[in-house]
Amino acid sequence: MQSVFDTHFHIIDPRFPVMPNQGFLPPTFTVDDYRSRTAGLGIKGGTVIAGSFQGTQTGYMYDALAKLGPTFVGVIQVPATVTDEEILRLNAAGVRAVRFNLYRGGSAGIEDLDRLARRVHDVAGWHAELYVDASTLEPIFETVANLPKISIDHLGMTQAGLPNVIALAGRGAKIKATGFGRTEVDVPAALLTIARENPSSLMFGSDLPSQRARRPFEPADMELIHDTLGDALARKALRDNAVEFYRPREIPNL
Repeated sequence: MQSVFDTHFHIIDPRFPVMPNQGFLPPTFTVDDYRSRTAGLGIKGGTVIAGSFQGTQTGYMYDALAKLGPTFVGVIQVPATVTDEEILRLNAAGVRAVRFNLYRGGSAGIEDLDRLARRVHDVAGWHAELYVDASTLEPIFETVANLPKISIDHLGMTQAGLPNVIALAGRGAKIKATGFGRTEVDVPAALLTIARENPSSLMFGSDLPSQRARRPFEPADMELIHDTLGDALARKALRDNAVEFYRPREIPNL
């Protein structure tokens, strides 16, 4: 079994506070829960993603990355007023990106996107991750496309947004092959089109614990990526693209 890099999962530890988002409070999902759910899948590294319900807190992220180890990284939500010193502390702990949750909130807003994304890139080489219905990107498409480094969550969420996702992939953006039980796109067709547009774009993620998704992650989602893309492109989507993009402190074993 090949080594896999899981670019998208949440850790929800009850020792750290969460806040309701649109009336929703997430279930507990600890590092131990994550390891149990992914046992046997070949996952050797990955990315802890800040949830809307975690706001701009950071304690849970420092704790999770310390437990998961140097092949794992983080994507955090920070306020636009975050200091350079805090960015560098987070970077040393393994954080590699700032998340803009334009779909559910809890993060810095769209008005801060260009300035904050450029600042974290200048300070620590971070990229910006966008959770967004890609069909709503038209007014800011060039702003997004011209950011130093970006990724888009869950294949852009909607079929209507897919043309924007494909265009961004063609301009170097990473597109997360995540949330198959959440996105509305035709997943196999989207995977093929994006991979043909840019073989280095797709990055797999489990989306665990899949809160608020129509169905949770299944190992068959990984098989779908392999069966749709074939060996070479699937290896890039399941590991290589993400390892190059996220720059973990230690490269996962093959």
